[in-house]
Amino acid sequence: MSELLTALSVVFVIGGAFLFVAHRFKLPIVPFFIFAGIVAGPFVEEELTLELARYGIVLLVFTFSVQIQFESVRTVLSDSEVIALGQTVVLGGIGVIVSVLIGLPADQALYIGIAAALSSTIVGTGLLRTGRYRNLVYGRLAESIHYVQDLIAILLILVLSAETFAADPVATQLGYGVVLIGAAVIVNRQLFDLLGRVSGGSDELMLVSVIALLIAFLGAAELAGVSLAVGAFVAGLAVRRDPTEHLGMLNGLQSIRDFFTAIFFVTLGTLVTVPTVEVIIIAGLLTILTVLVKPAVTISLLLYKGYEARSATLTSLNLVQVSEFALIIAIEGLVVGMLAQPVFAAIILAATVTMLTSSLTSRYDERIYRTLSDRGLLRKQYEKVDERSAVPDDIAHHVIIVGYGRQGRRLVETCEASDRPYVVVENDPVLLQDLESECEAYVFGDAMEQYTWTKANVERAELVVSTVDSNSVSNWILALAEDGDVDIVLRARTVSTARNLIERGALYVSVPEVLAAEQLVEHVEAVAAGEISGSEIRADSLAELEQRAESEYYTTADEIKAMR
Repeated sequence: MSELLTALSVVFVIGGAFLFVAHRFKLPIVPFFIFAGIVAGPFVEEELTLELARYGIVLLVFTFSVQIQFESVRTVLSDSEVIALGQTVVLGGIGVIVSVLIGLPADQALYIGIAAALSSTIVGTGLLRTGRYRNLVYGRLAESIHYVQDLIAILLILVLSAETFAADPVATQLGYGVVLIGAAVIVNRQLFDLLGRVSGGSDELMLVSVIALLIAFLGAAELAGVSLAVGAFVAGLAVRRDPTEHLGMLNGLQSIRDFFTAIFFVTLGTLVTVPTVEVIIIAGLLTILTVLVKPAVTISLLLYKGYEARSATLTSLNLVQVSEFALIIAIEGLVVGMLAQPVFAAIILAATVTMLTSSLTSRYDERIYRTLSDRGLLRKQYEKVDERSAVPDDIAHHVIIVGYGRQGRRLVETCEASDRPYVVVENDPVLLQDLESECEAYVFGDAMEQYTWTKANVERAELVVSTVDSNSVSNWILALAEDGDVDIVLRARTVSTARNLIERGALYVSVPEVLAAEQLVEHVEAVAAGEISGSEIRADSLAELEQRAESEYYTTADEIKAMR
């Protein structure tokens, strides 16, 4: 225990120093955590590092499975199942075949195939940055593909934990997995609400109860002889709830996740050793499969399913890293003697490299897409847009509303009240059903694609109103309007950005903070002048908040943080 505490101390002292540098210069923290681990590696024994990494990843799996919201990806889940399965089969098969061709035994090649097939939920969801990105088609696709791959990984862990491919041991492990999942479903549907009532609204009691359930599932997994990662994953499913129901509990779990995220990346760095030629060759192969072949396969599958090229490309660029589940499988394979040290070292090295490079592909994803598109490497198709859109062919002199959130809904109500034709442009799958039932005309497409605007008849529109706080979307809309005769209303986060957009041709730019400040001043002046009483303004404010809560369609991660 003292050695483990010493190892943790080394990890956090060195990691803290690198984190300070990252924050000081406003740089991505993941590479710095990994570099900190590389520096700390010589000071920590590999056995302790493996144990630390194993438990760190297991607890991360739990905190991420708690946040799975299948409702938010239900409209793309069927496509994601096909993509995830196809990607797993193709990449896994290529990884195994190529590994055998370079001289690896078949059992070792299997681990390379698994590492090539699976993508990291931890890194992938982190690269989506904010809830705004998750609301888009490519964000939903990426999340749901990660979820499906996690389930595939759990299945693989159960099979490999049998330590033999004989039918009876494998069936036994799968049976234990089914029992644990069944127990998780029962807890989620029956016991969890009871715990909420017993806790009396105490976030601390709920957090302690959740940790107790995690320990119970880990104990059950240990007793059954299955991987702790399986127990942690199903424990997360057992306590998975709507984020708004138990916000305090989720805030506590967020702190736990941040703690173990740091441990994960630093310990990943400590596992990196000076590579031999054999390790470099195997790691290079795995890196090429992950960074180049995987996105190509993903794009092809998404285009086959009818998605437009931009969504397909941005989705694929969110999957270009080795999964933490692959690391769990590799660590457990090494511990039981099924995985050779050089192959293990190669998987660790490739995971480190791809987690570093994925931050770059995320930052330059738009540039990568435009480069591929301009060179004719992406096939243009818009079957999904046509299938999910409804716009009259003769629509003209209309308003194009970009985004169907709170502001978008109010604008639609205004247009309908004044009998003004309109077209809503939206790209969040969660809102598709609302568009179909509530809007007279809509285009379910990417606002950064020319075809979406052609579909919305922008050439015959009189006004474009964007409710999206995105510089890239605002710049794209302004570029579209350069050759046309359409007025543009945009949204910006800062006054300086708004001023720049107006100077470039926007008719008006709304800045939420400015509007909120003006509204606040109006309320204060009205109270001071005696035009409205404090009780009246309180009642009006409460009524407005309740109305907005009822019309809320999605609670983003950023909104949850703001509610703390």
